Amino acid sequence: MSNILTELEYTPERASSPMLANMAGELDTHIKQIETRLGVVILARGSHFHISGPQIAVEEAGRVLGMLYGFARDNRRITPKMVHHAIQEVQVEGTQEDVPQEGPRVQTRKGSVQGRGPRQRLYLDAILANDLTFGIGPAGTGKTYLAVAAAVDHLSRDAVRRIILVRPAVEAGERLGFLPGGLEEKVDPYLRPLYDALYEMLGFDKVAKLMERQVIEVAPLAFMRGRTLNDSFIILDEAQNTTPEQMKMFLTRIGFGSKAVVTGDVTQVDLPRGQLSGLAQAVEVLKDVQSAEFVFFQNADVVRHPLVARVVQAYQRYDERTNDGA
Repeated sequence: MSNILTELEYTPERASSPMLANMAGELDTHIKQIETRLGVVILARGSHFHISGPQIAVEEAGRVLGMLYGFARDNRRITPKMVHHAIQEVQVEGTQEDVPQEGPRVQTRKGSVQGRGPRQRLYLDAILANDLTFGIGPAGTGKTYLAVAAAVDHLSRDAVRRIILVRPAVEAGERLGFLPGGLEEKVDPYLRPLYDALYEMLGFDKVAKLMERQVIEVAPLAFMRGRTLNDSFIILDEAQNTTPEQMKMFLTRIGFGSKAVVTGDVTQVDLPRGQLSGLAQAVEVLKDVQSAEFVFFQNADVVRHPLVARVVQAYQRYDERTNDGA
């Protein structure tokens, strides 16, 4: 059905000239972006958009234009990144069933955050509804970003008293003594993605003040031993690089009034060859545990630059060929 050629007319109601220019982009860059990504032809005449091409792609292009019109109507300046996310969202929605079409929003200092696409909305809903949520899938699917956004939202509503962000420092074997500098300098390279998400949502100065008061704590996984974390929002990032013992240790740190999110990609394990990933084991061990939910992302859920999705798919095809030839 996707190869059947068809045409579609899209006409946004009461769209002004500035709104139409915003939708099309400078020199029609947004229109060209949609054409290239979806394989359609779009002819814009005044407030009318004539779309032609394969049926499914034409329908997706119509929905993308509808989303861009919504942005323009809200007086938001449309960027190529917004066009990319709109295309991504309609493509993902076309491949997934039985997932929410509308999802929860969480509030950060920079505004509200909502999942892009059905799987992200399902993930955010799971975080809000469960004490323990696992987000598993390839890079670029928003697993860490949405978890940090939910943590910031919980802190701002006084639902928790602190945020604790954790990563295994696998590359240094969690034995950081040989690295130069103080403790913060030793662990910073492994925790930088978590800092970046916090800075984007709260601002550098706010994060610095909260860290100084120990309201926000960022630490390597090894430092969690022996602690009980009450009234906290805890995120374990890059969890595929935990051993089964480390994963069990982390999960048993969760105290009363706390919520935990574990993120990772079981295809990107940096542990020594032959070492079982604690995340991979947890999928089997905890699959029937109440108040623990797993959300599995796919390549189609990647929301970064389109190249990231193509890179992930290329490596997946290569691995499949290599395994078939083994």
